Amino acid sequence: MAYKIVVDSGHGGEDPGAVYQGRQEKDDTLQLGLEVGEILKNNGVDVIFTRTEDIYQTPFQKAQIANEAMADYFVSIHRNSSPRPNQYEGVETLVYDKSGIKLEMAENINRALEEVGFKNLGVKERPGLVVLRRTKMPALLVEVGFINSEKDNQLFDEKFQEIAEAIAGGILGTLSEETVTDPVLYRVQVGTFRNRQNADNLNYKLLSQGYPSFLLKDDEFYRVQVGAFQQMGNAVAMEQRLRKDGYQTLITTR
Repeated sequence: MAYKIVVDSGHGGEDPGAVYQGRQEKDDTLQLGLEVGEILKNNGVDVIFTRTEDIYQTPFQKAQIANEAMADYFVSIHRNSSPRPNQYEGVETLVYDKSGIKLEMAENINRALEEVGFKNLGVKERPGLVVLRRTKMPALLVEVGFINSEKDNQLFDEKFQEIAEAIAGGILGTLSEETVTDPVLYRVQVGTFRNRQNADNLNYKLLSQGYPSFLLKDDEFYRVQVGAFQQMGNAVAMEQRLRKDGYQTLITTR
């Protein structure tokens, strides 16, 4: 049985969302949400759109659509904004709390968008958001770059299809093998430890240097790895960057 996922395009109708030089968030989110949904459909997912046109829905209505459909996941597409133009850039994904499969899916989406070229701002807890609080299934809200960042808008326009594929790929890569085949992901391993504290220390050091580092528990070992790439070439580039910074590395698919 296929997974059922609600894809929500943020804002709409009388609510334009963030606006910058005539560009409206509601238009970007609708365009991207529809494309993400189509990719998911083509991969065997049962997709429900909260909207397919420029209409207004309250956040409560959006959550209700997902709840009444008894969806397995709720993914809301948005664009960020900052007080001043070009003040910030990058993607972040919001969740009710950092637990369970929604956190894994959020991290996978962020990493995939980072490969497209966005700065990865991480996963943030936002328990006050209605679409994250009122939905009865794992829910996340993806902020696909800042609408008042020239760099992010250029990425959004020039790599639109890659962005849609990255979001869909992050979702699909999180789902169980019951309905999709997990892609082979190349990771750069930087250290293997029996002692958790030693692994944590290295992981913290890498994160503080801006690397997308994480910890994997494998039997009695703690493995510190960086990135999760679908293209071998991207993993090689990351490995070269790490080696330049003095780390000993190897590329693994585990």
